[in-house]
Amino acid sequence: MRADRAGGDGTSGRRRWIDYPRRGRRGVRRWLPSWRLLLLVSGAAAAAPVGLVAWFFVRTAVPEDLNSFATQQNNVYYWADGTEMARVGQINRQEVPLDRVPEPVQWAVLAAENETFYEDPGISLTGIGRAVVQMVSGGDTQGGSTITQQYVKNIYLNQRQDVSRKAREMVIAIKLDHRMSKQDILAGYLNTSWFGRGSYGIERAAAAYYGKDVSELDPSEGAFLAAVLNGAGQFDPAIGADNRRRAEDRWSWILDRMVEVGRLSAAERARYTVFPEPRPQPRAAGLSGQIGYLVDMARSYAESHADITAAQFDLGGHQVFTTFEKPRVDALAAAVQDATSGVDPGRREADRLLRVGAASVALDGRMVALYGGPDYLKQGFDNANATTVPVGSAFTPLVYAAGLSQGVQRRRGGARTPVLPTTTYDGDNGVKVMTPEGPYWGSDGKIVRTVNEGGRDWGTVTLRNAVEQSVDGPLVQLGMDVGLEQVQRTAVDLGLLPGSMGDLVPAFAAGNSTPSAIRTAGAYTAFAGGGSRTDPYSVLRITRNGEPLALRLPAPVRALPAAAAREVDAALKGAVRTGSARPAAEAGPDLAGKPGTTPDRTAGWWVGYDGRTSTAVTVFRADLKDMKLLSLEGVGGAAPDTPDSALPGRIWTSYTRATGGR
Repeated sequence: MRADRAGGDGTSGRRRWIDYPRRGRRGVRRWLPSWRLLLLVSGAAAAAPVGLVAWFFVRTAVPEDLNSFATQQNNVYYWADGTEMARVGQINRQEVPLDRVPEPVQWAVLAAENETFYEDPGISLTGIGRAVVQMVSGGDTQGGSTITQQYVKNIYLNQRQDVSRKAREMVIAIKLDHRMSKQDILAGYLNTSWFGRGSYGIERAAAAYYGKDVSELDPSEGAFLAAVLNGAGQFDPAIGADNRRRAEDRWSWILDRMVEVGRLSAAERARYTVFPEPRPQPRAAGLSGQIGYLVDMARSYAESHADITAAQFDLGGHQVFTTFEKPRVDALAAAVQDATSGVDPGRREADRLLRVGAASVALDGRMVALYGGPDYLKQGFDNANATTVPVGSAFTPLVYAAGLSQGVQRRRGGARTPVLPTTTYDGDNGVKVMTPEGPYWGSDGKIVRTVNEGGRDWGTVTLRNAVEQSVDGPLVQLGMDVGLEQVQRTAVDLGLLPGSMGDLVPAFAAGNSTPSAIRTAGAYTAFAGGGSRTDPYSVLRITRNGEPLALRLPAPVRALPAAAAREVDAALKGAVRTGSARPAAEAGPDLAGKPGTTPDRTAGWWVGYDGRTSTAVTVFRADLKDMKLLSLEGVGGAAPDTPDSALPGRIWTSYTRATGGR
């Protein structure tokens, strides 16, 4: 043997070379490591995994951003009586604080999923051992997850099962366990977990399976919800008999586990021997029919009166309690359907593009019913909120109100003189419209003349009679005598929006303004309310995750002197008793109303009230692409001389009759 770079004895050097016997002309030469080098390499090999783990631990941070579905919730809308109207949002989730979840329900979940939750550091070493074995053997990597790990997966990671995702889950769970309290982690887990039936979070699961708030669950029901956490596709009894058998077995096992961990006494366990059968899976509330119009209206009101941005609304979690009354909404839709049953757009050109909008507003401003169109999912445009349709002669009671409250001025600079219901005007058709300086000349160079419906001459009429019989000419002249700016001011005081006001020409008094059905119904509430009115509103209150949010509700305002309001009210009631609104009398006693038409026959209206609510119905024809209005002549096969107010009048009468006792 020959040693290179050896010490005195040839054995203590760093390297040793050994010559083996030659075979032929060549030999074999090998290097053998020293014991020190072997120790160093062995130590490095042992330290490498530890270093790698340490490096991975330091490099893995708790993410800043949550999964979108983990924070997004439904916005839930309720009818005025508190029953659910609709649930809007991609995720059916509603967050609740942990103290709303009964302690036995919490422990049903913990006993089933992670009984050492309050002692572990966010991970379970025995669970990790099982998970490693499963990963090495190619099995499911989900085994061994603690509640904290499952929460991490819910809010930060994805549902993919692989080694790298599992490793990140463990590291984040440990860090999160040091950052958050156990109570907050458990609350987060219960609020983000999938329970089946479209429900994220235990609050919505309680509603989906038992139709109750989570705070009302008993331990037996809690044990069932803990069972479906393991996989609703396998444990929801509604899916099939096999699921029911599995659900009952796991439910029973969870109750037994609660006894084993000391969270349910044997005596209490003995009480729960009958499986708590969940209710049948409820059908999801959608936005079809009128619901979508109501939801849109309520959301718009909430955003503008509760300082909730669209982005905040999209995150969900809001409970919106609306003013809408389901029986009235249903009655209004039924009235429209009944009145338009003869409309056949496939057979009759005059029936094409027919639109109906209606709104019913209580005297205190609450919107109790809307009809926005045939179906929100087919037509998103809300006819009840349209501000493109002239109100026509339904505007003349507002002109009458302006005259009664402000008087008239027939000479420039002259004194204003009071107007009474008995004040007379020329009611003939084609009378010249006068200003203090003389006749009013139109933009076409011709003198503007009054136009009565049907071209009828009425002779000398009182203003009250003009309102009752819908004689438009005297009221157009009254508007000129009061002053169109003063009439406009009265209309705004009554709740019509300035942006809907028409040009200040004689046609202004005849209704060239385009207020929505909602605002028109609201304006008429002042006549029934002694001159006081409240802006229409659609939301009573709003909460987020059960906590009230500030909501600015409108206050009553004085729009007219009480005496003027009483006189308009008397004229509108006279119109139903003996005047142009007589067909509505069959709907009940003590009604007030006014039909409305336009000279070019592009809109028909009926507006009135029954002492509790004011309702406006409008009918028009328009292509929603350009909103160009078309003639209503012949709609539904009506004779050419049929007033355009006839169809909305039938709707108003049918609806008012159906809701007369409510």
